[in-house]
Amino acid sequence: MVNKTTRTRIETLAAQYRALAKGRETVLHDIAVAEIPEMVYNSNAIENSTLTLKDTEDILLRDIVRKDRDIREVFEAKNLSKIMASLLDEPSRPLTIPSILEWHKTLLTGINDAWAGRFRCGKEWVRVGSHIGANPDFVASLVEEAVATYNAGSDEWFLDRIAWFHAEFEIIHPFCDGNGRLGRLLINQQLLHLGYPPIIVKNKGKHNDYYPFFDNYVATGKADGFTGRFSLLVMESLHKRIATLTSRRIIPLNTWIKNAKLNPSAILNKAKRQTIPAFRVHEKWMIASDYELA
Repeated sequence: MVNKTTRTRIETLAAQYRALAKGRETVLHDIAVAEIPEMVYNSNAIENSTLTLKDTEDILLRDIVRKDRDIREVFEAKNLSKIMASLLDEPSRPLTIPSILEWHKTLLTGINDAWAGRFRCGKEWVRVGSHIGANPDFVASLVEEAVATYNAGSDEWFLDRIAWFHAEFEIIHPFCDGNGRLGRLLINQQLLHLGYPPIIVKNKGKHNDYYPFFDNYVATGKADGFTGRFSLLVMESLHKRIATLTSRRIIPLNTWIKNAKLNPSAILNKAKRQTIPAFRVHEKWMIASDYELA
């Protein structure tokens, strides 16, 4: 759970974003489409894919595949990209079991068709590190309960609901493969369905700002770590879109710091905490050139 100040900041930014979005749906769609290679790269890298961001961009944007690249990883990139593009085209599509199975089938197409589009069953147990996924006999019913709980939780703050669902989905680990990638896609499906822009869960820092939150959820039943992380990423995504739609030029944050003669470490800390409207593009912090620090 995040504090009231953070919630208010997100709600204020979201209201500004939605006001600016009217009549600009095409450019906002283009911004999200342009982010797909970076989203795909990060999500696959979290699963230890060897593809670099450049590899991913070459595959998705230029249809160039290096001969020494694993064909499975190429399919992983293309399939993930295809699903994300479909989510952007159908933001009003709700979270349902048939949709989850459909997206999973697309995710594993050309990788393992025997596992694609179905939950684990029979003797299909899975282990992730020290965690054993849910008993395959109960996987389907557990996912159905999680989806029903998420869809019924309209009184909860939206990021608390999304964080809880992500943690529950990954702890169940309902599929033989593709759980992490699909789980992160579902975060964006939920955000888009609620009228928020998609986020990019970063590979960098995953050992501090992602993996430990699962252990905490198992131990306490609380997904507060995910709520806090997703809050920062939503603010960053909103800041990027607001800056793009309102500013004359976007420049590197370090250039802005130099021009303003400010302390680099202090400003970078503000960027990480999203107390200034900075955002990352290819892991490089950017900001509107005309932003003035209060």
